[in-house]
Amino acid sequence: MLTGLGGQGVQLTAKTLATAGVHDGLEVMMFSSYTGAMRGGSTEATVVLSSEPVRTPPTVRAVRYAIGMHHKYWPAVGERIRPDGLAVIDSDVFRGDPGARGWAVDLVDANTLATEAGAPRAAAMVALGRLAAATGLVTLASLERAAHEVLPPYRAQFAAANAAAIRSGFTSAPQLARLANTYLKE
Repeated sequence: MLTGLGGQGVQLTAKTLATAGVHDGLEVMMFSSYTGAMRGGSTEATVVLSSEPVRTPPTVRAVRYAIGMHHKYWPAVGERIRPDGLAVIDSDVFRGDPGARGWAVDLVDANTLATEAGAPRAAAMVALGRLAAATGLVTLASLERAAHEVLPPYRAQFAAANAAAIRSGFTSAPQLARLANTYLKE
């Protein structure tokens, strides 16, 4: 699950993850929820990745992985993370305690890393790169490829910056790679 405020790129990040999953040969389903406000309203997305066929529509009561881009709408997501899960939290924006109940937390300065990568509006992509590095959920190559495919033609000029942000998140914490042995995908 991914959550944040409208305008933080949560929906695009979820679409990028889903597309990368397809490229990696996984069965994929994505669904989203967001308010009518384009900026600042609640936005949430769920991406189901599986090596088995995904039944429609899945009921997702618990998740293994989450990305939290803002604290405002986080509690409902945090409550659904499994005890063996992992949450990547944008510590540049998120305020307060994410409320870990046995699951691991990766605090990442996503906005800072995105700016350093030349993509100041791609903090959610940095968080996605971190999640992929920690879990092995999808490959970096598939994420970078997906970053170039998910944008509409009138936004294509941002694809390289989004891919750079993903790469920045993926490579910013090589120590996270060891978590992939703990937080294996099912």
